[in-house]
Amino acid sequence: MFKVLISDNLAMEGREVLKKDPEIDLDFREKVTPEELLKIIPEYDALIIRSASKVTKEILEQAKKLKVIGRAGVGIDNIDIPEATRRGIIVMNTPDGNTISTAEHTFSMMMALSRNIPQADLSVKAGKWERKKFMGTELYGKVLGIIGLGRIGTELAKRAQAFGMTVKAFDPFLTREKADHLNVQLASLDEIITSSDYITVHTPKNKETAGMLGREQFKKMKPSVRILNCARGGIIRQDELREALQQGVIAGAALDVYDSEPPNDPELLKLSNVVLTPHLGASTEEAQSNVGILIAEQVRDALKGGMIRNAVNIPSVSPELLNDIAPYLELADRLGSFQAQLLEGQLKKIVVKYAGEVCDYPTDLMTLAAVKGLLGSMLSESLNFVNARVLAKERGIEVVETRSKDTVDFTSTVAVQVETEDGRREIVGTLIGKKREPYVVSVFGYHTDFTPQGDLLVFTHKDEPGIVGRMGTILGNAKINIAALHMGREELGGKVVSILNIDSEVSQELISQLVQTAEIKTIKYVKL
Repeated sequence: MFKVLISDNLAMEGREVLKKDPEIDLDFREKVTPEELLKIIPEYDALIIRSASKVTKEILEQAKKLKVIGRAGVGIDNIDIPEATRRGIIVMNTPDGNTISTAEHTFSMMMALSRNIPQADLSVKAGKWERKKFMGTELYGKVLGIIGLGRIGTELAKRAQAFGMTVKAFDPFLTREKADHLNVQLASLDEIITSSDYITVHTPKNKETAGMLGREQFKKMKPSVRILNCARGGIIRQDELREALQQGVIAGAALDVYDSEPPNDPELLKLSNVVLTPHLGASTEEAQSNVGILIAEQVRDALKGGMIRNAVNIPSVSPELLNDIAPYLELADRLGSFQAQLLEGQLKKIVVKYAGEVCDYPTDLMTLAAVKGLLGSMLSESLNFVNARVLAKERGIEVVETRSKDTVDFTSTVAVQVETEDGRREIVGTLIGKKREPYVVSVFGYHTDFTPQGDLLVFTHKDEPGIVGRMGTILGNAKINIAALHMGREELGGKVVSILNIDSEVSQELISQLVQTAEIKTIKYVKL
């Protein structure tokens, strides 16, 4: 049984997904204080939150069983991602669930700001009739500058174009082909700032975007510009925005998010040229149902070993793609584990090399598999796809990935190379047969052909008669059966690398005897 805690108000449809699963024990608590969460978190395998719960380092330190954190929504700034990643905890969100809801709310805010709808509504309800006071401006023919053309920005662009607006977008990850397809003009941030009639931000909040619009940017804008933020508080410098509104540097603003929520800025609340809403971007019945169902399904599947979707600290793949790359993941993991058990000297660098058709697939997850396999036998702490790179970096181990479409003898190869103070060593593998089974084709530059599984003895020796025979005698006397022998040599009479598949484990004492009696240069026992 997996024990799952929901610590914020999640839509009933999402809770039902988990309740129906016989392998999940659900605990739903609509409001959990930080102190209470700190006390109870050790019991749970998964935690589902919205924006109210804060998953801090202190809470994660107590989360001994936690495997998954699910955020019902997009923003994840209430989760300590680096600490969760270091502890191997998957963090996932639901970026698609409230896309339409937030785009529609942003457009509603733009309309309300343009036509002074909130102010006019209050005036009429107060018994007044002030038509001249609430003169508005049309959206038609105006320029909308969108900072961040992701899912929400794209949906907003479609709606703006339907109203006859020209859309410009600043997004460093947007290709010109995609922009042309959307009929959007690619622009620099400075061009957005200087030429737009409306500016809206739709980026995550991070070190690059925090405070990206402030006093200096407001001075460059048209005095008639109107600014919207339905993304995250802090992307726009709130105090400097208020100052610009008060001084008439800009015409208006509409905010759904704030530096702190609820907003602690009395002067901002008094301004007549501002439209404010209490973080309603995702607050529609449809959006809440969508994100609730999505996050429940994602957490359930992750706990039960299924597909991992929308993870922010591990590559996510579709079921179809996972099925295609699963044999490569197994190969990379075994090659990494093989290298770890043959390792000599202090590990400094891991290079994972891809050649041939494997390069047609995204290889991020394969690299993680190789690193996980390599470090798994070296680290006593929990290690998985989530924290493999982090734990390597913490130990000063560099991880590099290379890709080449060219390969000589095979349609695809994966190589795991390690670099230590003693030099570099590389093991190369491929997939063979209809079942696409892992196969090792090169060890330390010597050609081999064996399946990396079970108990193996890997040893180097001089290419001369009798050595393998003496070794077989010693193993036979110890009641250890040899299943197969694979050899690779550089030249006749030169150095040889041999691999024995054996049917049982070998003690360290027996290995010492083999080195002394059979004249073996080096020998390692490997278990895969």
